[in-house]
Amino acid sequence: MATTNPAQFIQQVRSEVSKVVWPTRREVVLTTVMVFIMSALAAVFFALIDLGIRSGLQGIIGAVG
Repeated sequence: MATTNPAQFIQQVRSEVSKVVWPTRREVVLTTVMVFIMSALAAVFFALIDLGIRSGLQGIIGAVG
């Protein structure tokens, strides 16, 4: 394994960081809003599934007991 001195390492890191394409403010806001919307939809979906399972189990328990 080749070793590099700290100066070369810093130079290589700066070179790699300069290649990164940073998102624009608009892209960040848009993806953040999309994450909140998808989280809300997932919460509603799982709440409905939970309600259905709970109702079904209460029906089964009520019929048996």
